[in-house]
Amino acid sequence: MNNRKPTLEKISPQFGSSIFIRKHEAYIGENKPFWHFHPEIELVYVNKGQGKRHIGNHISYFNNSQLLLIGSNLPHNGFTDRLTINGSETIVQFKPEFLGEHFFDIPEMDAINKLLERSKNGLLFGVKTKNKIGQKIEKLAEKEGFKKILILLEVLHVLAKSKDYTLLNTDGFSFEAEPQDSAKIDIIYKYVNKNFTEHITLDEIADKVSMTVPAFCRYFKRVTGKTFTKLVNEYRVVHATKLLSESQMNITDICFECGFNNFSHFNKIFKEITGKSASKYRKELKKSIA
Repeated sequence: MNNRKPTLEKISPQFGSSIFIRKHEAYIGENKPFWHFHPEIELVYVNKGQGKRHIGNHISYFNNSQLLLIGSNLPHNGFTDRLTINGSETIVQFKPEFLGEHFFDIPEMDAINKLLERSKNGLLFGVKTKNKIGQKIEKLAEKEGFKKILILLEVLHVLAKSKDYTLLNTDGFSFEAEPQDSAKIDIIYKYVNKNFTEHITLDEIADKVSMTVPAFCRYFKRVTGKTFTKLVNEYRVVHATKLLSESQMNITDICFECGFNNFSHFNKIFKEITGKSASKYRKELKKSIA
């Protein structure tokens, strides 16, 4: 497919800048998320939007806002499905050595250095940290030169001091791999994203990347650290969490809507992935909203 976006994404800051910043206030429908990685560290702040987080081996759904820091070569998909009225998404990308090879090695930068190390697993920050620096991140897009560097360092300093975060990709899956590996994974994830509510056979998915079934199973486990069945189940459960929180559908209907054809199997997989049953998940959700 010659028109498919490259999966090793090339990022070019504007002339005279070492940081790439993009802020948009409406979801750009043509700019579809794709599975990619890059050597740049990526800071993502979504203010009033919703979408799916897919970072390394982690998949979850967010609603309203999120603040993420994604380390070098950690594969991820784009994040926003939809921005609400007055919503925005700000993305800041910079190379680990953008201030020089050893800048973050000096004692004063020790906390930030450790933060950048942690970011290799993908970091999701909580409400307290989002509220503290969300506006500052949004303003980065308006700043130039020295002021932009100073504000970015301030933001990184706040993130480095924050205890209010979750590690997303805890098993450390990142791409130091060949770009062609990433291209195959991109095809697989796109196909699953489009078809997870249907039954996807191993023959069908192996054929998409021109492999035999045994070769595909070995390859997929080596590159992602999980089986293909587990990936499909994760997609289905993430979709189920979305329906549990956003719809009035009963849990049995949600089970079939997400591609499961057996309710007890759905409950078992849902609990394995989220740590609780679907009914408990919905109950806790109602409590947190009330």
